[in-house]
Amino acid sequence: MNSKLGVLLKLLSALCATLMLACVKGLSGTIPTGEVIFFRSFVALFPLLIWLKMQGNILPQIKTRNIFGHLIRGFSGTGGMYFNYMALVYLSLADATAISYAAPLFTVILAAVLLKETVQLYRWLAVVIGFSGILVMLSAHLNDGGSLLAGNALNLSAGLGILLGLMAALCTAVSLVQIRFLNGIEKPGAIVFYFSLMTMLIGLSTLYFGWVMPDSTQLLLLVGCGFFGGMAQILVTLSLRYADASLLAPFDYTTLVWSMLIGYLFLNSLPGSSTIVGAVIVASAGIFTVWSERRKRKLMMIRTLT
Repeated sequence: MNSKLGVLLKLLSALCATLMLACVKGLSGTIPTGEVIFFRSFVALFPLLIWLKMQGNILPQIKTRNIFGHLIRGFSGTGGMYFNYMALVYLSLADATAISYAAPLFTVILAAVLLKETVQLYRWLAVVIGFSGILVMLSAHLNDGGSLLAGNALNLSAGLGILLGLMAALCTAVSLVQIRFLNGIEKPGAIVFYFSLMTMLIGLSTLYFGWVMPDSTQLLLLVGCGFFGGMAQILVTLSLRYADASLLAPFDYTTLVWSMLIGYLFLNSLPGSSTIVGAVIVASAGIFTVWSERRKRKLMMIRTLT
């Protein structure tokens, strides 16, 4: 394995994922969400198919033995996309990115409930700490000009964005649990392909609810959303060839750094201190979990050898 290359590919995948969201944020809600999802998935198919072709015959790589499993992943993943894109209408890029860190916390809970996984105490502790970080992020919106219940327009807008962001995180967690299940029986190319195909068809089904003709700038942002989304999926898959998932996991949190940088340079926005502090707490909980699991694995290997 080449760990340095794996980390580099993971960092680039995080950058591409953030650029995808920046393109959605740049649309400012002017394009219907279903239309955005369609372009995100349709354009992403092109780099995906090119990548699969470079690895050989495409058909064996997308052959599936569990189409129902892909349907579950497709619907939950589309829900994650929909709510996340809607949240970006009401929240800054950095705020939406930070709230998305709730997804791994929901994943631990769902894995215990749905997959009947045994969750160690340190992982439950990380979940509690992680959700405390989410509460810290929310505190700025709850206290900025009064409570959400007070009817302040700014707070109500932020509150809706937060709710949509948490819904996106929950849907993403369901999708992640399903990916974990599919990884044991399906090839990575098939998992990515059927997800893109399903989300494209679901997005296309919203055509009759009213799409709009994008102008040149909007079209560029829609194509950018699909291209960067497709590249993010390819890069994260490639990164797992060169480094263990446990080593790469903490680098998911670099999306906050990228979102802050992109927000400052192109969107004229920066997150508040509460968002940064809360995101650091959540990231620390996630990194602690990864470190604990790696340490546990090493101890088990030592005991096996001795």
